[in-house]
Amino acid sequence: MQFDFFQPNWLWLLLLIPFIGWYLFRLETKRSGDWKFSSSFQVQRKFEFKPIVYVRQLLILAKLAVLALFIVALAKPFRWNDKDAQTQDYKFGIDIVLALDVSLSMLASDFKPNRLEAAKAVAKDFIDGRQGDRIGLVVYSGEAYTACPATLDYEVLKQQIDQVDGMNMEPGTAIGTGLGTAVVHLRSDSLKSKVIVLLTDGVNNAGDITPIQAAQLAQAKNICVYTIGVGSEGVAPTPVVTPIGIRYENQPVEIDEQTLVQVAQATGGQYFRATDEKSLRAIYDEIETLEKRKMIDKHYQSEPPATPMSFMNWAFLILGIVVLIEFGLFVNND
Repeated sequence: MQFDFFQPNWLWLLLLIPFIGWYLFRLETKRSGDWKFSSSFQVQRKFEFKPIVYVRQLLILAKLAVLALFIVALAKPFRWNDKDAQTQDYKFGIDIVLALDVSLSMLASDFKPNRLEAAKAVAKDFIDGRQGDRIGLVVYSGEAYTACPATLDYEVLKQQIDQVDGMNMEPGTAIGTGLGTAVVHLRSDSLKSKVIVLLTDGVNNAGDITPIQAAQLAQAKNICVYTIGVGSEGVAPTPVVTPIGIRYENQPVEIDEQTLVQVAQATGGQYFRATDEKSLRAIYDEIETLEKRKMIDKHYQSEPPATPMSFMNWAFLILGIVVLIEFGLFVNND
């Protein structure tokens, strides 16, 4: 009862089993003996061995069982429970690129110890929750570069995340350039399912491509973009460059949420707002849930593996026993 069938029409042949059984039993009762006697029927009865009659009847039932098992195998049985194992198959993995804002404002201390370090920690936890997905890293401030190509070596990826910062990069927040770099990174040899998780705490103020233009490129390549705005409500202690160095001042948190919403909606993704590390973790958990749900949907659209051999093995086992019994008990040896 745990099985379903890809070609259930074959099961109609099971209706023939009772008629075939009736015919075989009828033949058995009318079959002529293997030995010839010239004496009376009463003398022949002395040679009768009743258990042999039951053995021959059991052999007929065994043959019917073999036939039934072969018919079920032809119907290509499968179990929906096998989907749990199949969803772990790497062919259902996806390509993910984390586009991380490393501009100076990401050092604001409304997250502990700051936004950038909190984003790194949550991103690494997100990576630990994936399996079979190739994940890459793009970092951006006033410019962007690929810090780690998409890989299954998560330890190397997490090491790269620990090392990145924007100290040696052009100042500014080039959201469009960061997103565009991530889109280019997902080349044509990427897996069919492609996702970008873009995180920023500001407004696009640098770069040669706007976020909307980058979103159009992502849409053309069927890439889903999730956007995350990071920063507390109101003001936050933010680093400011002064003639005497960097110092922290309370600055208003400005996130271009309208643009981030448009980017996400244009690509089939969603926009999220994180006001603290707890909400940021919840966002990554939700993104993971959304992507797993997509994978489950794809799994149901794809066919689970047929398992006819589970029936074929029993059929061959019973058939082998039948052959051995018939050969050992009923074959005349010269």
